[in-house]
Amino acid sequence: MSPLPSTQPFRIHQFYDKGLAHASYAVLSGGRMAVIDPGRDPQPYYDFADEQEARIVAVIETHPHADFVSSHLEIAQETGAAIYVSRLVKAGYPHRPFDEGDRISLGQVELHALNTPGHSPDSITILLVDELGQIRAAFTGDTLFVGDVGRPDLREDEAVGGHKREELAGLMYDSTRDKLMTLPPTTKVYPAHGPGSLCGKTTSPDLDSTIGKELRTNYALQPMTRAEFVQVLLEDQPFVPKYFGRDVQLNKQGAPAFEDSVRAVKHLPGGTALEPEVLIIDTRPAAQFRQGHLPGAINLMDGGKFETWLGSILGPQEPFYLVAESQIALDTVIRKAAKIGYEGNIQGALLTPREVPTTSPAVDVERVRQHPEQFTVVDIRNRTEAKKQVFDGALLIPLPELRERAHEVPTDKPVLVHCAGGYRSAAGASILQAALPAGTEIYDLGEAINEFQQQAVH
Repeated sequence: MSPLPSTQPFRIHQFYDKGLAHASYAVLSGGRMAVIDPGRDPQPYYDFADEQEARIVAVIETHPHADFVSSHLEIAQETGAAIYVSRLVKAGYPHRPFDEGDRISLGQVELHALNTPGHSPDSITILLVDELGQIRAAFTGDTLFVGDVGRPDLREDEAVGGHKREELAGLMYDSTRDKLMTLPPTTKVYPAHGPGSLCGKTTSPDLDSTIGKELRTNYALQPMTRAEFVQVLLEDQPFVPKYFGRDVQLNKQGAPAFEDSVRAVKHLPGGTALEPEVLIIDTRPAAQFRQGHLPGAINLMDGGKFETWLGSILGPQEPFYLVAESQIALDTVIRKAAKIGYEGNIQGALLTPREVPTTSPAVDVERVRQHPEQFTVVDIRNRTEAKKQVFDGALLIPLPELRERAHEVPTDKPVLVHCAGGYRSAAGASILQAALPAGTEIYDLGEAINEFQQQAVH
């Protein structure tokens, strides 16, 4: 994001983690810096403060995040900055309440709190007000995205408050109509998430906007009754990863320091005997995995959404081994696991052993093209994706449910697993290989799914 013109008394900088589609922010004015919704690794914020010769004096959480672990407590402990969060969070760490009517002086500007429940009951929006009293920007957290609003169905479990989705959707209607939509149209909108986030459903590829643009283009801000809004908001929401509830609780308490947690992960030497009941997550490319892997391993390739799928397939209490092809690759996936608070679940991290006895067969794409009826096709896409079917009669079991529902897959024919682009099907095929009876033929259609999807369109 380009800095605002130097004639202005403040600067906004966006940090973007593409893997989690997470945006966090630094606001600078008069040599003082506030960090908003930081990710697990605090180093980028320290580096930026050093570059700008600024002192971090405030860390603000718009709400306890579900999809990543925040470093708010670590930054406060390291820098002496105060943490600001709504009193409704009932945070378990030292903090200053930041609710409607509260403000923070930051150099020549002020940051004002606005209570905007809906995504969660404790969500706030942070307004940047310049020295003339003009509202210049709104940091909307997970309340307002570009082209969407935050999903209201993540706080239903009793462990995270027991708030009904219909109740929160109604509060979102009030927050948008009574507060955000009344802001000046020129107000810049800086959300906590971008495209691909599971905290919304139709997020735009743009990473910032204005209130005026959102009033024109955001489906959720168009004229409708409260009941219509609730219905529209609740339909077609994506699945909820297994780790979301645990991260809300962790963020309410404050997480341990990032680098210390990463260093605490045990690295196992080659030849170490692994505990048979502990899952193995093999992060190598699918082609390498097929050539040889440890028995029962799940092939979750390191890629753009590794941490999301790790926390969708494995529960937050499940231990696992982490396997990679090099030390650099291993360190990368450990750090990604830590972004969602899973580093403590790693029973051990190891490089691919020399002896990897289990292989997986490659798929005969021509046979699939000529005789798809000879396979039991398992579609592991999400339900909204699967509305456009690729294979007639395919068995739909979304990837996050596959481990629990593998017994539903018939084994009287070879099993063919597909997703939307090839990444998830590697994990799906390996899950079924471990779960179904020995000798069952299981194939990963992989990236070849793209040509079948094109045929389905024509």
